[in-house]
Parts: sequence; C-alpha cells; structure tokens
Amino acid sequence: MGNTQLNTKFVPNDYDVFAGLDVSKKSIAATFLDHCGHMKQIQMPSDSQQLINYARNKYPDKKIAFTYETGPTGFGLYDDLSNENYFCMVTSASKVPTEPGNRVKTNRIDSKKLAENLRGGQLRGIHVPTSPYRELRHLIQLRDTFAQQLRATKSRIKSLLLLNGIPFPQDNEKWTQAAIYEIQNLKCSEAIKFHLDRLILSLKFFHSNVLETTRNIRAFCKHNEEIRRNIQFVTSIPGIGFITASQLIAQIGDWKTQVGNTVVSVENKRALGCAHREKNAFLKSETTILKMSSATNRNERFPFAGISYC
Repeated sequence: MGNTQLNTKFVPNDYDVFAGLDVSKKSIAATFLDHCGHMKQIQMPSDSQQLINYARNKYPDKKIAFTYETGPTGFGLYDDLSNENYFCMVTSASKVPTEPGNRVKTNRIDSKKLAENLRGGQLRGIHVPTSPYRELRHLIQLRDTFAQQLRATKSRIKSLLLLNGIPFPQDNEKWTQAAIYEIQNLKCSEAIKFHLDRLILSLKFFHSNVLETTRNIRAFCKHNEEIRRNIQFVTSIPGIGFITASQLIAQIGDWKTQVGNTVVSVENKRALGCAHREKNAFLKSETTILKMSSATNRNERFPFAGISYC
C-alpha cells in the first residue's frame, strides 16, 4: 500500500491515454485524452474502484497515466491506482500551468487542464510518502496540536492572573505541580475561581494527551523497523532528541526515495508532500537546520548525509 513512484521518470510517449481527475468529497470529474486529441469526459461518485473498472472496460489495451491535485481527500486514490499498476502523478495545484486571464473554473475544465498538461509533460509530481510515514505524520501533528493548546492554556492562566493583579505562585514562573496546586487554592472571587478551575482542567487534559501521544509515537516507531533505525541515525547527532528526530523523519519520509542532495525547506515542502501548513513553527524556523557531514556520508554510518533540513 502506498507505492512510491518518486523515482519513476514520466515520459508521455510511453502512455496511450492521459486521465486528468478533479477529485472532491462526493465525486470525481475525469477527462481521458489520447495523443490524437480524442477526449472523453465523465463524472462519477468518488469511488476509486468504479474509476478503475471504467478505465479497464473503456481502455482495455491502453496504457493509462492518471493525475490529480493534492487536496483534502489525501492519497487513497493514489494508493488504489498504484496497487492496480497504473501510473498516478499527484501534483500541487499551484504547479499546474494556467492560462493568464482565464478565471473560469469548473470540475470538468480542471480535469481537462490536468489531462492536457499531463500529456504535454508539463506537470511536476510531488513525493507521496509511504503509509508508515503518513501514519507517523498523523501522530506528530496530533502531538503538535495538543502541545500548542497546552501552551495557549498556560498563557490564558497567566493572563487571567495578571488581569486581576494576582502574582504567579513561583518567581521563576515554572509550571511545577506545586505551582498548579497553589493556583487551584488561590483566594479570589467565585467567578475568577471558576475560570481558573476550568483552565486548570484544560491544562491537565492537554498535558496528559501530550504525554499519551508521545508514548504512542515511541511505540509506533519502536515497532516499525525502518523508522526506528532512521530515528536512531538522526538522534546520533548531538543535540537532537527523539521528538525532533521523529518530526524530521515524518517530514522527510523514506530517505531511500530521495535522489541526490535534497533540501527540505518551507519553499519546497509541498513538493515533498508535507501536510503541515505555513503556520507550523517547526517548518518555519530558520534556525532548525540539519546538516550532514561528508565524513559520515563516506563512512556510510548515516544514510541521511547530504540532506539539509531548513
């Protein structure tokens, strides 16, 4: 599942039919186009098996190449087509050539544009991560969400105390168990007391979820031999712990599919299939740079050598 086609060079002349797919939650608008310009457009429910059956029946002796844009439906369609030995290119919507001034946009027009650009070799596919790395990303994103909410809750508590002229229990303002206990037992009005109690409950909820999700990430990485080995490679670099290593591995994906020296940065993270948005502080941080030494690369002790993470 989740076959990667990153290293498969797409040559339009190797294929007979080009299928552009505009995929939404409920339907798929498909345009099938051949080298002679013969075109067939259909709309069907968002069911990959129905699409595969149609392609088999309509073009039984033809070699078909599919393409669709990244979106909320994920890579399930890519997996199903790849498992049936069809070539499928997932591309970024921002990379699809568009005629200047042409603002007419429908599902059929979009699917036709994809088919034409695929036939012309004008599309650039993104790296589709394999299933284990996608699952790791889900866990990493979940932990990041809980951690963000935990930080926000701490800020709300401090803001509430400051607004009401109540000093934080400890001078160093560290969130120890003693500090939380003191906050719970502060003498204040009933309304402020209720507000603080709700925030403390939220604080404990998000804290417990961060810990539980971290344990789940550790267990997941431990039981996946490839990911476990890759994390061991990354954590062998001084200053990089498990959390940072797991985030790096989740973003980079399978290092064996990276060709040559690859720069993983905010600018090209979409081309690598990263699911995080621009607001992800981990990706935006210009200080988070992973540089692999050439000596390690020569010794083959670290397979990520030559990959820079900005």
